[in-house]
Amino acid sequence: MTGVNDDVPGGRELLRVEGVTKSFPGVRALDGVDMSLRAGEVHVLLGENGAGKSTLIKMLSGAHRPDGGRILADGGHAADGSAGLREVHIRSAQDAERLGIATIYQEFNLVPGLTVAENIFLGRQPRTALGLVDRKTMRARAAELLARVRLDVSPNTPVAELGIARLQMVEIAKALSLKARILIMDEPTAVLTSEEVETLFGLVRELREAGVGIIFITHHLEEIGALGDRVTVLRDGRSVAEVPAGTDEDELIRLMVGRDIAEQYPRERPEEPGAPLLRVRGLSRNGPKGGPVFQDIGFEVRAGEVVGVAGLVGAGRTEVARAIFGVDAYDAGTVEIDGKELARGDVRAAMRAGLGLVPEDRKGQGLLLDASLQDNLTLARLHRDTRGGLVDRGAQRREATRVAGQLKVRMSGLGQSVRTLSGGNQQKIVIGKWLLTDTRLLILDEPTRGIDVGAKVEIYQLINELTASGRAVLMISSDLPEVLGMSDRVLVMSQGRLAGELAAAEATQDAVMELALQAAPGTTNNDESAMEGSDVH
Repeated sequence: MTGVNDDVPGGRELLRVEGVTKSFPGVRALDGVDMSLRAGEVHVLLGENGAGKSTLIKMLSGAHRPDGGRILADGGHAADGSAGLREVHIRSAQDAERLGIATIYQEFNLVPGLTVAENIFLGRQPRTALGLVDRKTMRARAAELLARVRLDVSPNTPVAELGIARLQMVEIAKALSLKARILIMDEPTAVLTSEEVETLFGLVRELREAGVGIIFITHHLEEIGALGDRVTVLRDGRSVAEVPAGTDEDELIRLMVGRDIAEQYPRERPEEPGAPLLRVRGLSRNGPKGGPVFQDIGFEVRAGEVVGVAGLVGAGRTEVARAIFGVDAYDAGTVEIDGKELARGDVRAAMRAGLGLVPEDRKGQGLLLDASLQDNLTLARLHRDTRGGLVDRGAQRREATRVAGQLKVRMSGLGQSVRTLSGGNQQKIVIGKWLLTDTRLLILDEPTRGIDVGAKVEIYQLINELTASGRAVLMISSDLPEVLGMSDRVLVMSQGRLAGELAAAEATQDAVMELALQAAPGTTNNDESAMEGSDVH
């Protein structure tokens, strides 16, 4: 797929990748990838987790070097007076920046101890005539960028105080400050509300009109037609197709996974759920300023059920999940497993009772990134594999091999570092560790965020297997179609309260949103931002 297609949208060619290859120990990450980017176009890079997307963009941003092939970039006018593409060697982030390439990674590249303004201009702070950092100018410029992305926070706010959605908008503001000609966006909408997504799309359209070339990675297929011009599909490290952004979603899925997917949400609902496994009564917690984080939460989850939890930004869903699992304390109420009350704030007691939690921040809270697959998979059962202070590594290896095979984890071996896995395979590891314990009720918080459609269906099938075996799932998700498609009942939270419960047959997007927008007594609710993706919810 080399060469220039003059029929594609946009202006002059800014970037071309020809036959690029890259290998890591035991893994051929890229195997002859071709793609190009023109000024004033949005070129979508599509593929399953592990297809090679992240490796390619890290190559373009200077984090990796290709083993073979070449990268050409528009250098304006070369020394010999010619214009257009020339071969470049991007060995560092500074090289990429000099070429006008800015990257917004899925993993945030921010310093928690610094302010928003300091992060936006890190290493590029404006200076006074005496060479000192001009903090007044820096704050003013940061405020302009924050207004542009419609983020209502002070430039002086420490980044550590921001939730995931706001961190994403700071990353976008940081990229805009570089005034790049080529902007690479890796899953930029994964943690944003629908309102924030529309803001982002408006910015992308402005940049496209200004002649910026944008490489856009997403797993949300509906975003491709709304924003993209062309799509390059990667599969198993190869570029297998280049198609218009208006291509039918079913065809995009087929190109991406190499097969047809008959049903996107293949829920197998039980005829009759079993006895209650989890019962929550009157659960309440006050925040540091005295206001309720959540109040009077009560529900139950029965054996064989998937109970979905929907809500808007600030609804309190993740906080309730963390309280149930014992990560955070609560002020009132009870959590019961099989009719036996759990001690508050005791994760070990929750695990012994058969609870498991897959957190929304899988990298920060669900994995030991520098440890091996085997160590991560067997972490929750370490006490079972330890005798006389010695760990039975053979037993760990056998169990890890079994579960990794069951989950179809793409890996070079059990000794591979989890950090080097794709997002979808990392999520399988987080879920897999609970399959190696006596978990009877699994709490899934944003289980498919940042995961491709093929891996999503595999996780949905795993949910079916869990419930068919008599276990249960409490699923929190910002993806409303996912909640509706995979839940037997839907609980809707609004402003820290349980606003209502819907059976699968009556759960529609309109019905869920009507409950989610309910105001708490004595308040008004002006939030029309639809389902959220913040880490404070």
